[in-house]
Amino acid sequence: MKKKDPTAVTMAARTAVILFVFVIIFTGLLAGAYLWTKPALEASAAEEKMKLIDEVLPRSAYDNELLKDTVMLPASPLLGNDEPTFAYRARKGSQPVALVLEAVAPDGYSGRIRLIVAIAVDGGIAGVRVTQHKETPGLGDYIDPKKDKNKVRPWITQFNGLTYAAVADKEWKVKKDGGRFDFVAGATVTPRAVVKAVRKATKYVAENQNDLYASK
Repeated sequence: MKKKDPTAVTMAARTAVILFVFVIIFTGLLAGAYLWTKPALEASAAEEKMKLIDEVLPRSAYDNELLKDTVMLPASPLLGNDEPTFAYRARKGSQPVALVLEAVAPDGYSGRIRLIVAIAVDGGIAGVRVTQHKETPGLGDYIDPKKDKNKVRPWITQFNGLTYAAVADKEWKVKKDGGRFDFVAGATVTPRAVVKAVRKATKYVAENQNDLYASK
């Protein structure tokens, strides 16, 4: 049996050690870079989230740290979510003011439509915004106020001030279906989906409001 060359064995061992040290150093550098940038990344994400929340609930309406006053919501057919999400609880002087939560309309024309909804403690809708959709550009995308041609009264603002208790179920439809909500001709699937999702979200809050504010 041929003996191994001691020199070759030594070189292989040395190479392995060098590679191991390199991996350790590289991993340490990556970990260090992550820890160094993590606060900035988290701050940026929080800022973007607050910009979105500002569209449905002005900061003057509350005085608590909204992003830190949360409650986890389990997956619910009323919210359209298939996994848990967070609701943000707005308070002023420690008194409940509003809830901000996510909802999903699963039956948009081109797939899921994600929403953010702010509901005041009295049950009134403070604001609704679409956060993600794939609806047809120039036709069904008027649900997004940035793309809605009506800048004076964007379509999505029709929900402002409405409550689940005060609006009959038959009214939570577009006018074409006998309801109260406007729509653009040729693009009714999209608003139908949004109206239905907002109605379900307001129903969810109406049925669980006390628990949502009380839970820690």
